[in-house]
Amino acid sequence: MKVITTVAELQKSIATLKAKGKTVGFTPTMGALHEGHMNLINHSKSENDIAVCSIFVNPTQFNESSDLDSYPRTLTADTTLLKQNRNDIVFAPNVEEVYPTDADTDVVVNLEGLDKRMEGAFRPGHFAGVVQVVHRLLDIVKPTTLYMGQKDFQQFTIIAKMLENTSLQVKLRVVPIVRSRDGLALSSRNVRLTATNRELAPAIYKTLKAINRKKYKLSVSELESYAMIRLGKIGDFRPEYVTIVDGYHLTPLERVVDSEYVVVCTAVWAGDVRLIDNLILRKPRSLKIFTKRTATN
Repeated sequence: MKVITTVAELQKSIATLKAKGKTVGFTPTMGALHEGHMNLINHSKSENDIAVCSIFVNPTQFNESSDLDSYPRTLTADTTLLKQNRNDIVFAPNVEEVYPTDADTDVVVNLEGLDKRMEGAFRPGHFAGVVQVVHRLLDIVKPTTLYMGQKDFQQFTIIAKMLENTSLQVKLRVVPIVRSRDGLALSSRNVRLTATNRELAPAIYKTLKAINRKKYKLSVSELESYAMIRLGKIGDFRPEYVTIVDGYHLTPLERVVDSEYVVVCTAVWAGDVRLIDNLILRKPRSLKIFTKRTATN
């Protein structure tokens, strides 16, 4: 496995591989890797000739400097895990490589309001940074297929919209959430949970499953209120939102039956660690949100 830190070396390596007809799967990460990331890598490796993973803590998507400073950086452990999972190339650039001062890396895309709801309402500027870095990395790597996880539901929906509105020729592959045995969605942030909050954290998924059981019995507002109250009673949890939306456009609903594709998304502070999760309540046979360049499980 190669560990590459410069754009020039990475592009040279990938150009050589593509000249031989190789397909390239790409998984962008911010490191602190876990089995959820490895699930993406395994899909990338099994569906392509070459698997590339980037490790880059992107400063432009953090709206709190303290969150950026405290984000775990574990490059040595990450590269060991990637090698064990047969990843081929690790791209671990510094900020100057991704955002050189002599290049315009800004991206202007009409996201049609997808970035203003849920996460966007609580993390202003976050998705502008996400779009910027993913566009930049795709422009550098030029992969055949991009791999993202369902846990960041709003994020992959926004990236799908970006792909529709740019000239980037890449497929998007969305891989389902990987959970611990107790139901907690795997996240790099989980390592920062206190022992008590780690024990309590599976209540988030349990609450989402409770919504799923009640989805045809209560209105959306009643379901959301029920979940906010339930989560707010747990330890020092502070739920920011529980929102049930149309899965295509992330728009609010009055009833779950009002759309063929429905997802409940939540963000909860467990102490000083912010956790997100989601659960699809209704899923159509084909997902219209995705273009011909896009695929999902």
